[in-house]
Amino acid sequence: MIEKRLISQLESKWRLKRFDSAGEPFDPSRHEALMMEKLPDIDELVVQGNVSQIPAYVLLLQRFPALLPSVGGFCPQSSSTYSKYSLISRYTLHLSLFFIYTFPMVDLLIKEILAIPPESQDVTIRGWVRTKRDLKNLVFMEVNDGSCFNGIQCTFDRGPAGSLGEALEAALTTVNTGYSVEVRGKLVPSPASGQTVEVAASKLRIIGDAPTANPGIRPYPLQKKRHSLEFLREIAHLRARTNTFGAVARVRSRLGFAVHQFFQERGFQYINTPIITASDAEGAGAMFQVTTLDMEALGKSGKAPDYGKDFFGKRSYLTVSGQLEAETYATALTRVYTFGPTFRAENSNTTRHLAEFWMIEPEAAFAHLEDNMALAEDFLKYLFNAALTDCAEDLAFFHAHIEKGIVDVLKSVIDSRFAHMTYTDAISELESAGANAAFEFKPYWGCDLQSEHEKFLTEKIVKGPVIVTDYPKEIKAFYMKMNDDTKTVRAMDVLVPRLGEIIGGSEREDQLDRLEKRLREMHMDLSVYSWYLDLRRYGTAPHSGFGMGFERLIQYVTGMGNIRDVIPYPRAIGQAEF
Repeated sequence: MIEKRLISQLESKWRLKRFDSAGEPFDPSRHEALMMEKLPDIDELVVQGNVSQIPAYVLLLQRFPALLPSVGGFCPQSSSTYSKYSLISRYTLHLSLFFIYTFPMVDLLIKEILAIPPESQDVTIRGWVRTKRDLKNLVFMEVNDGSCFNGIQCTFDRGPAGSLGEALEAALTTVNTGYSVEVRGKLVPSPASGQTVEVAASKLRIIGDAPTANPGIRPYPLQKKRHSLEFLREIAHLRARTNTFGAVARVRSRLGFAVHQFFQERGFQYINTPIITASDAEGAGAMFQVTTLDMEALGKSGKAPDYGKDFFGKRSYLTVSGQLEAETYATALTRVYTFGPTFRAENSNTTRHLAEFWMIEPEAAFAHLEDNMALAEDFLKYLFNAALTDCAEDLAFFHAHIEKGIVDVLKSVIDSRFAHMTYTDAISELESAGANAAFEFKPYWGCDLQSEHEKFLTEKIVKGPVIVTDYPKEIKAFYMKMNDDTKTVRAMDVLVPRLGEIIGGSEREDQLDRLEKRLREMHMDLSVYSWYLDLRRYGTAPHSGFGMGFERLIQYVTGMGNIRDVIPYPRAIGQAEF
């Protein structure tokens, strides 16, 4: 008796619909005899090492390597290798192979279908039409579902009769760029260059149309031509269907996952910090206020707002950082990180600034500045390697069409050992460059390094990534640990070629008296930060952390020139559509 539990496990893990030849839902008990009859055939193929004739095997191990732990590393190239595994392991593998080999493959992404060796197996494609070419006896249609950069070519062959039938011909005449469709056919080798497989299509179902000329409906705006990035920002709800923004979205997705992988592999706990706060983590005051008070009525009355009657009973804001809250958990769980949206009401309308963006902020107890620097370097290299490994097609597109040499830049950062330089030494180097550098902003000790200064340090002086440390206290936040000179703090900025600052962090002040003094110097209300000061009152410990804007990371990896093009729906001055 075939174990129903195993079938159920396979069914739920694959999330695939299984039907028998009559279109009825798959019933393991009813098909037991058929399965047992076919298993010897599959057994023979496996023993012979003839895996190419079982394309589902490739799909199985690629998509669900942990599905069958007993044979997770199994690659049957010879009967001797195969014989090492128990009868139960072989039976489980056979059952798994047969389950996906016997029934049509549906609900597979184009990315997965492109990885399957073409054996004229039935496939179903769902996606959006990118292009269509109608020749005398052939119709070529490229369909893309966004799962990978490349779409798949579906070929409709009219054959000697010169027709595919009235219904199919009508559908092919109607369909155009932007239509959502379902195509059924067989996966076959492709004779065309640049692609290994295609679909010999036999059925086409139009799911949704995208009219180019229809009274009362605006024509579908994305046609087969190059659109400007400015135009695509106006239709941000559709721009993910383009090559550029589809690639950006996939890179963003992969690196978002890699962020969690990196920290989870190193013992960091993921925490969720509040979006609404009464604290200003940066002490800069550029925050969006949150209130339920009737500001219009207050304006007419001329009275000052009574925030005691507000929803939270005090002035409240959208957070600029989750760092302070992360510190509270770092002093309990040792290593934590937060990854979420943050907001800054800076009056800046540049290609480098957003009002809403995502921040990655790790925090580690018993860690000093040197530990923080090492973590930041490892973090960047891990992320860049993930992009190069898993987003190769997308990065090749960015290299060809957005930023030449972007792949080489990422590789060079991975292969580099990050240089270390104090702020004082950096200023000395910049001042020495003098007129030869032609800086717009003259560097001097005490100034905040500008982007041009950061790029000069990485591209001309160090010729690679550099971590600048020990900045003047006046240009850094209140929570940074004071150095013994009482003039500088244990801050760090990670600078990379072509961008400048990509990470900022510090060792945090862990001494209560020093932190209270610093808050007073900056005219900040100690009562607002009493909970933060408690971390120094009770079991204080050295701790460090850093922050990295996720959009700045994506901008660096993709080469996109405007930060508004690496987030799905940018929020900036005068921009809150969608």
